[in-house]
Amino acid sequence: MIVVPVLTPDEAVADIPNGASILIGGFAGGGQPFELVRALARHGARDLTIITNNISVHDNTDLLAERGLIRKVIASFPVPASETAHTALERQFNAGQIEVEIVPQGTLVERIRAGGAGLGGFYTPTGVGTVAAAGKEVRVIDGREYVFERPIRADYALIRAFQADTMGNLVYRGTARNFNPVMATAADIVICQVEAIVPVGALDPERIGTPGIYVDRLCLAARE
Repeated sequence: MIVVPVLTPDEAVADIPNGASILIGGFAGGGQPFELVRALARHGARDLTIITNNISVHDNTDLLAERGLIRKVIASFPVPASETAHTALERQFNAGQIEVEIVPQGTLVERIRAGGAGLGGFYTPTGVGTVAAAGKEVRVIDGREYVFERPIRADYALIRAFQADTMGNLVYRGTARNFNPVMATAADIVICQVEAIVPVGALDPERIGTPGIYVDRLCLAARE
């Protein structure tokens, strides 16, 4: 029986190198692995590519920009809707220090799902005729234009679930069901923050959202 190692948040991210690509789960603050993000900021790996639904929106991800750790962001909501409260990421983007790729939300999650499923990409009508389609292949299928979108995979995924068993099977609760399950399939190393770790057999198999085969490391953190 494979037992997934349980580490502190700092231990769990300690081997993330400069230049790594990292998926970070959550939607605004909901379901985000706060302790892992803060540990990543303390760790200090630089030139990171961060792939997440949102960044700097009621969460801790702006810490990564404040410490100058990000080279590129792929996200649906990279900034809060404010004309006056500019985040560190906005300031660095405006100064040409960070590359930002904005992806429509449904397209973003589907690109991650495609990466996890081993697909070469997909066609979607979302973004046709907009900047989201710039430089991409457009094909007419049954009389309608579709944009080709490439899959997304990453070196690491930082995700959050409610409970895990010692084999890494995960149960989600509430908003943690957003991007976390799909991101668990699309990274080489998956690190999950959970509120409790229970023995094998203690979880209802009907509620397991991610099989343990996808999970490489666990860390315990209290609910926020």
